[in-house]
Order: sequence, then structure tokens, then C-alpha cells
Amino acid sequence: MESNQLPIITATKDGFIRYADFSGVSSRSQYWYFILSTTLAAIIAQIAFGDFGGNLVSIITLLPTIAVAVRRMHDVGKSGWFILVPIYNFILAVSPSKPATNNF
Repeated sequence: MESNQLPIITATKDGFIRYADFSGVSSRSQYWYFILSTTLAAIIAQIAFGDFGGNLVSIITLLPTIAVAVRRMHDVGKSGWFILVPIYNFILAVSPSKPATNNF
């Protein structure tokens, strides 16, 4: 990450730049910063523009959020399909990265 920017800004930019990239990895901090920024954006849009604004932001950020989640699963050494397993995906999202090289 770039040292002259806040980590949340860097993670959000990375999430949107690689919005449809389902290969590679995203670190735990990148994942959670991206989730935080998109959730805050949806809440702000909900307050400012009502349900339509909140839903619009959620739809716009859906594909980048899925891509970041898949890359996070790759970072812990699992297939991206594990985002479909309800509780286990959260356990993997908070798990530390696998230091060994992975297949993703």
C-alpha cells in the first residue's frame, strides 16, 4: 500500500480498480476497510436520499464487494466459493493470511 494515503482510501481505491478481478488476494485489512467504506457510503446515501439512495449504492458496490470477498478467501488459502457458506465465510474473513504461496 502507498504510505502517503490512509489505508481505508487505498483499500477502497484498490477494491474499485479491481472491481471484477476474482484472482489474486486481498489482505484482511484491505477487505475490512473496503467493507467499512462501502457500508458507510450506503448509510450516508440512505440518510441523504432515502431508500433509493441506499439501495443504489448497495447495487453499485455489489460486484466489487463480491470480488474483494473472493480475493480474501484466496488469501486464507480457500476457494472463492467459500463466501457462500454462511458462518464459515465470516470465520475465514477474520482469519490471518496464509504466509505460504497459494494456488490463487
